[in-house]
Amino acid sequence: MPITAEKDLSALLHAIPYARTIGMRAELAGDEMTAILPFQDLLIGNPLLPALHGGVVGAFLEITAVCQLYIAQGQERFPKAIDITIDYLHSGRPRDTYARAIIVKSGRRIANVTAEAW
Repeated sequence: MPITAEKDLSALLHAIPYARTIGMRAELAGDEMTAILPFQDLLIGNPLLPALHGGVVGAFLEITAVCQLYIAQGQERFPKAIDITIDYLHSGRPRDTYARAIIVKSGRRIANVTAEAW
């Protein structure tokens, strides 16, 4: 079932409990999704800096990648991540965070997806 509108994308994110918990939203332009993580105090991992919790950032990137793959493939089943590598280039700042995912390679059973947040 292909995602055809922002309403469908919102329903998809609402079906993911952790995406609901962190308040994740997304915008769709054609087949490209931009994920949005609105800043909330509960997302802070280090209050001294302050910096977003690394687990929140990692989950945000994972959900972004999996949703982008789901949108592009238009399959009935939601894809599952089998391996994730995250390179933290700097700490997450206490403001809205955005992410996009690019499908590098997609086969019948496995896909390679790169996600970046800013």
